[in-house]
Amino acid sequence: MGCFFSRRRKPAQGGPQQQAGAGQDAASGEQKAPQYSWDLRAKIDPKDYTFSGLKNETVGRLPGKVAGQQFVIQDCENCKIYIFDHSATITIDDCVNCQIFLGPIKGSVFFRDCKDCKCVVACQQFRTRDCRKLEVFLCCATQPIIESSTGMKFGCFQYYYPELALQFKDAGLSIFNNTWSNIHDFTPVSGENNWGLLPETAVIQDYVPLPSSEELKAVRISTDATKSIIPVTRGRRQKNSDESCLAVFFAGDYTTANARKLIDEMTSKGFQLVQTKEVLMKAEDAHRVFQQSALEFIPLLEKGPVIALEFNGDGAVEQCQSTVNEVFSGTKVFVSESKASASQDVDNFYNFADMQMGM
Repeated sequence: MGCFFSRRRKPAQGGPQQQAGAGQDAASGEQKAPQYSWDLRAKIDPKDYTFSGLKNETVGRLPGKVAGQQFVIQDCENCKIYIFDHSATITIDDCVNCQIFLGPIKGSVFFRDCKDCKCVVACQQFRTRDCRKLEVFLCCATQPIIESSTGMKFGCFQYYYPELALQFKDAGLSIFNNTWSNIHDFTPVSGENNWGLLPETAVIQDYVPLPSSEELKAVRISTDATKSIIPVTRGRRQKNSDESCLAVFFAGDYTTANARKLIDEMTSKGFQLVQTKEVLMKAEDAHRVFQQSALEFIPLLEKGPVIALEFNGDGAVEQCQSTVNEVFSGTKVFVSESKASASQDVDNFYNFADMQMGM
């Protein structure tokens, strides 16, 4: 085959400048190499996305420095590691006694052969293999999986810095889809329990302290649960009351803000947020979940996903109805109509949501 550039070109039209623009340098008359879009991309150095073989160090990446790339952490000991950005996937191998913060991960995070580590993690998929004594404050969109791992402890992700909300969006993660306590043990041992939940009173800074290096101090962090990007939920901890209430917000300009407002109102009155979900619904789903109220809400489902909240506590239904009427009088919200129907409302919605999300 002949060379691509060996083909004879037609004479260029116009004067010398136009002729030069057709592929020659006007001054030298030399042929220019063509430029392609991939030539203009920034060159990626894998070293910028790897922490390897570190001991007794504090290291990290500031917001904007990872920008959706893959990251590797391996063979680190007694280190404090902070990734304050979103990433594609992260693998953590053979790390011992490390404290790790990982910002939103679009795909999976995989811990292998790690022990005695404390972590704060937000991801689409979470998995461990051959790990021992990991304590993890987790936000995970799908069911977390542990394999050949022991002494695992889990709590709900709670963290804030100004860039974090946009990073969740860039990673394609909803702040309302968090199955942190719904752990699947791929290799259970009869008579033993390889995982459990961290105490409700656990203080995140006692596990993963704020960074001490001057560079990383620039990130304005809060570990106050009330400021957390992710609503802090009870998950599968035992409920304090037999009474729960389901509240569902429909897509609109202020759906997220309204949901957060109701959470603040209810929790400030002593009710507990059990779980949250953000999911698309169809008309047939509405009949299953909203039953006799379905026709009222079906037109709203075309606007986008709904956000559902479960509150628990004696009087939760009455208080939720009262709050919605007072604070959200101009907003369409589904709230359980009675204490008698509330448990069924909760079950109907979350069974549907789990099926939609493949859990």
